Amino acid sequence: MSGARTAIAGQTRLLPVFLMLITHLSLANAQKTTPMEKPTTSGHAPVNGISMYYEIYGKGDMPLVLIHGGGSTIQSSFSTLLPLLSNDNKVIALELQAHGRTSDRNAPESFTQDADDVVGLLKYLKIDKANILGFSNGASTTMQIAIRHPEMVNKIVVISGAYRRDGFIPGFFDGFPHATLANMPAPLQADFLAVTPDRNKLQVMFEKDVQRMENFKDWPDDELRSIKAPALFMSSDKDVVVPAHTLQMSRIVPGAQLAIIPGTHGFLIGEAGSGAKGSIFAVATAALIEEFLRE
Repeated sequence: MSGARTAIAGQTRLLPVFLMLITHLSLANAQKTTPMEKPTTSGHAPVNGISMYYEIYGKGDMPLVLIHGGGSTIQSSFSTLLPLLSNDNKVIALELQAHGRTSDRNAPESFTQDADDVVGLLKYLKIDKANILGFSNGASTTMQIAIRHPEMVNKIVVISGAYRRDGFIPGFFDGFPHATLANMPAPLQADFLAVTPDRNKLQVMFEKDVQRMENFKDWPDDELRSIKAPALFMSSDKDVVVPAHTLQMSRIVPGAQLAIIPGTHGFLIGEAGSGAKGSIFAVATAALIEEFLRE
């Protein structure tokens, strides 16, 4: 990312990212984020025993696949970012097992299974290779796609992802054993129920998401080192994933690039649960992603 690469010299230097951010914030009045348009195509695909929901936007030769975070739908993760990215890309957004409009299976959620499901969807759509972008849990799934199915991946964008427990802020895992649906951000609940008005399914999704994080185990460094696709690692400076962990991943994956943007979890993409839905910070994030994909 020639002009936007973050320099690393003993510690993360944020100046290139801030310069890009300031440039786009200064254009905010001229370039507002637009409401999420209707997809050109949407539907369900039979994938590994589930009915997987997807939407397709825009046009382009190399598709960009968007993978949402835990407890989320396409809209709750990407309603701000997706319209910005679909201007110049064919974008495929999807919903993972038990999330949104995708059915469940009689098995726990896992990042490896999600990775296989995404690849199953791409094969159903007759797509041989794609760029993959994931946020939060979807970012960990994105890394697993690059690890397990390298032939399907052109480039990856990993936003607020993690591969080790110590990559999260102190105390992150403490609340999961006693978590209830009341702890789930209200905007995420509302977005789920807007597309699947069934509180029992919402409860099941929540419990499976919690179980996955309770059972989360570190991945070997060699798994990340095996990623050969060009990679961009992004996170916020006050994310649930500490910046040092994002830096660590960018150093392990050969040739990877790094960007740290101010804000909390989800703020850089305007995710619904972050309280920054519609934030113009997503304009800067989209510009960084577009530059990376063009290189």
